[in-house]
Amino acid sequence: MKSVELEAQLLAQVDLDRLPRHIAVIMDGNGRWAKRRRLPRIAGHRAGIRAVRQAVEACARLGVPYLTLYAFSVENWKRPHTEIKLLMGLLREYLKKEIAELNKQNIRLGVIGRISELPKPVQADLENALERTAQNTGLRLTLALNYGARAELLDAVRDLVTHAKQNGALAIDEAALREHLYTRDLPDPDLLIRTSGELRLSNFLLWQVAYSEIWVTETLWPDFTQQDLIQAIIDYQKRERRYGGLGLG
Repeated sequence: MKSVELEAQLLAQVDLDRLPRHIAVIMDGNGRWAKRRRLPRIAGHRAGIRAVRQAVEACARLGVPYLTLYAFSVENWKRPHTEIKLLMGLLREYLKKEIAELNKQNIRLGVIGRISELPKPVQADLENALERTAQNTGLRLTLALNYGARAELLDAVRDLVTHAKQNGALAIDEAALREHLYTRDLPDPDLLIRTSGELRLSNFLLWQVAYSEIWVTETLWPDFTQQDLIQAIIDYQKRERRYGGLGLG
C-alpha cells in the first residue's frame, strides 16, 4: 500500500473531537539509528530533525494544541564534548532555519529547562526564536532543553521556599507546587510517546505524566513519521482514561 493511501486510511480513524490536548515525546534512538548504518552519531541526530518536522507538522495539521519534545536532558552533558558541541550546533541551526516555517504554520515556540546553563549563543538564538514566534496562536511547540524532572522539582521547591520567606506563611499543596513548575503555563500531557522500544520515563515530566497514557514504539526516532504519530493518537482514543482508578472490583 502506498504511503499516501495508508495515511488517508489512518486519518479516517481519527476522531478530531477527541484529540489529545497535549502530546509529549521522548525522542530516543538517534545513536542506534546511526550505528546500524555505520554512520557517526551526529548523523542520527541530524536525521532526527527530520522526524521533529514530521511530528510538528502532523500536530499542527490535526489541530493538537500542545506538543512537547524532550530534546536535551541534564544527563546529556555526560556525553563526549565533541558530540555535545555538535548537538548545540544542530540546535542553533534548527532554530535559525525553522522560524519562517513555524510562523507560516502559526506555531508558537516555548522552552523548558535550566536554560541559563546552556551556551550563550544558544540562549541568544532561543530568545530570538521565542520572540519571533510569540504572537502565533496555533500549536504550542515546547522544547525541553537541559531538562530533568528531578531538577524541575528541586527548582520548584526552592522557588516555593523563597516565596514563603518573602511573603510569610505559604500553604504548600499540589496547586502551589504546580505554579512553580517549568510547565505551569501548559496542561499536563494526555499522551506520552516514546520511541526505540525503551520502557522508561528517563527523568521526563515525572510530575506531569502521572495520569498520561503511554504509547511505546520500536521505531527509532529518525524513522518516526506522521503516520506513527497518527497511529499513536488512534490507540490513545481507544483507551478508557481512569485518572487514578485501578479498575478493581
